Amino acid sequence: MKVVSEFKKQTRATVSDNRRTSVSNGRRAFLGAMAASWAGLTGSALVPTNLLGLSSATLPSGTPPAAPCVRSKVIASDTATVVETNAGRVRGFKSDGVYVFKGVPYGASTSGAGRFMPPGKPEPWTGIRNALAYGRVCPQQDSAHFNMDGKNLANTDEDAFLLHRGSAVTVPGEDCLRVNVWTPEINGSHKRPVMVYMHGGGFSGGSGHDLLSYEGDSLARNHDVVVVNHNHRLNVYGYLNLGAFGGEEFASSANVGMLDIVAVLEWIRTHIATFGGDPGNVTIFGQSGGGGKVTALMAMPAAKGLFHRAIIQSGPFLKALSPDYSQQVAELLMAELGLSRSQVRELQKIPVDRLSGAAAEAMKKIARPPISLRDGYGWETAVGWGPTVDGRTLPSHPFDPGAPAISADVPLITGTNLNESVNGVDHPGVTSMTPEEMNKRVREGYGSDCDAIIAAYRHDYPKATPFGLWAAIATSRWRVPAFAQAARKAALGAAPAYAYIYSWRTPVLDDRPGSFHAAEISFVFDNAELCDHYSAGDPGAFALSKQMSTAWVSFARTGNPNHSSLPHWPAYTADTRATMCFDAPCEVRNDPEGKGLKIITQS
Repeated sequence: MKVVSEFKKQTRATVSDNRRTSVSNGRRAFLGAMAASWAGLTGSALVPTNLLGLSSATLPSGTPPAAPCVRSKVIASDTATVVETNAGRVRGFKSDGVYVFKGVPYGASTSGAGRFMPPGKPEPWTGIRNALAYGRVCPQQDSAHFNMDGKNLANTDEDAFLLHRGSAVTVPGEDCLRVNVWTPEINGSHKRPVMVYMHGGGFSGGSGHDLLSYEGDSLARNHDVVVVNHNHRLNVYGYLNLGAFGGEEFASSANVGMLDIVAVLEWIRTHIATFGGDPGNVTIFGQSGGGGKVTALMAMPAAKGLFHRAIIQSGPFLKALSPDYSQQVAELLMAELGLSRSQVRELQKIPVDRLSGAAAEAMKKIARPPISLRDGYGWETAVGWGPTVDGRTLPSHPFDPGAPAISADVPLITGTNLNESVNGVDHPGVTSMTPEEMNKRVREGYGSDCDAIIAAYRHDYPKATPFGLWAAIATSRWRVPAFAQAARKAALGAAPAYAYIYSWRTPVLDDRPGSFHAAEISFVFDNAELCDHYSAGDPGAFALSKQMSTAWVSFARTGNPNHSSLPHWPAYTADTRATMCFDAPCEVRNDPEGKGLKIITQS
């Protein structure tokens, strides 16, 4: 009954707060089905329906009517929502029990003389500064190079619909070092786990607010944690290797984007207790490029001791860029701009659009090896920009040949989605793929091992369509390095590693999208209701969102993701290779896809 009691509390909170949008009567009705689904998962009795806001006609005789939904006040006040930082006071707002602070500076502007330099301290201000809206984001691509032809996944219609892309105003600028905080308490004494999210977009794009799923209200409110995300330097502004041209002054330029994130963690260490958090219990987590940022932080001496748990979602980077590669990018950029090696300081004066455009052209010209289908290598160059093994800020590759010893005591969760980048999003013809076409694609990718690989995956996924089988096989380029991260972390023997595969399918768009890249983010943030384009009001989605978000919070709180509403999730070991499969229902499988992955990696 403990699980049902917890579910009742969560349901009341869901019904009583409408968050950012109004909840329709039809959406409330779906919660009734969710209650039945949850009861089936836990083996407990059904939650009384009057707690779910159903009309009295559906209730047993004598059941009291449900209380009306009451939206709490939004408060923004000099007396009630102000926090003191080292740079000055900031005013946030309070909504439905959560204090929100957006766009708080953690560093100085990176324009002009600050460009390509390690982050400086924010400029102090007098009076009270508003922290009511998101701050600027790092410039990404100038308009002449922005892809609007629908071929870039981030710009496609179905992807944008499913992920609620463009849910907040985005203003580019080099004064972009900002943090956003969601917390149940300010200026108090309670110390909560702190969960610091790294946004996706490789190391080139994205921001802390470009997806609706990143909103931290639900995690803070429903799980009593402090949530932080942030903007930092990306692409040419964060990862241009000028060390060979500019000497000691520019020696850290190849990794200033990562040093920005170290500055975020230092800001948290200094300030988060005032925001209700525990600086001694900080979890870093991120998806895709954000997972890559988590990976890099685990190998950076400057980040040691600033975080205590790590979660890598679909960011299975094993290696960083080599100095030779990133120096070639810098040389191509200088040539695009007509600058000699001795004119490196001129780069700090070039307008943003011109610099971004030249960087885009340089990236087109750099020779990049393809991602290996066999072992997952090549990710470090495939994403374009990224951190460099420079011998100082990043002394070695993060997970090659082994897991980083510098963070050996940090527990890790790492995993992938079932379909990742090969999926049905914006591909309406996938349902017509024939077995012959699937066989051809596997043969083109894996040669003579084709039949053995297909047979192995068919054993793991007996009900998969031809396209579904191909999508799972093609994701081996993600699965292999993710499992390698778990295995290499476990081999250190100092802190546990946990592995997962996310495989829930949204019913939206006729069940076609599959478990695509970034699909799991809204569930990790307990935002299934908010992100209804993906969850579709599905009862299984609401239940899984609670299971996943609670697992992430349990891990943040204790270093162990297990909780009463989830099947026992063992740590990953070389013997069992236990992996949580997040679906409706969840289950643990030992060595999933093991036979197929063994054929792929050993041939």
